[in-house]
Amino acid sequence: MKGSYILVVFIENDIQLIVGALGKIIFNKGFYFYVGSAMGNYGSSTLLNRAKRHLLSKKEKSIHWHIDYLLASIHSLIIKIYLIPSIETLECTIAQELSKISDNSMNNFGSSDCQCISHLFYFKNLDYFDENLSNI
Repeated sequence: MKGSYILVVFIENDIQLIVGALGKIIFNKGFYFYVGSAMGNYGSSTLLNRAKRHLLSKKEKSIHWHIDYLLASIHSLIIKIYLIPSIETLECTIAQELSKISDNSMNNFGSSDCQCISHLFYFKNLDYFDENLSNI
């Protein structure tokens, strides 16, 4: 199965991480929505397998993408995953819509292969996202 996905990550305390070439980033306590895609027909690049990879512990996977640095922190926890099956890549469309309703975004995070400002969006709480979910 192909498609896009949104990881909802909760950060329990303000933290500072080095994220590859992006360098030092401060992540405030709150909720982060990471948008990705998996357009493969088989193996690790399918939608389900990509989502499963994000759930692996740091010991079980290598750090490859920006999101891996955040997920490797003991202060982060995936609390929800939205799977969006599609034969079209909707990653950037979803990111653009999230940018309209989020409290902030992390510049260039997860978007080095496209024109988006980011694929990681910060929400202080989930109320506003829940109210606007149908608009995305």
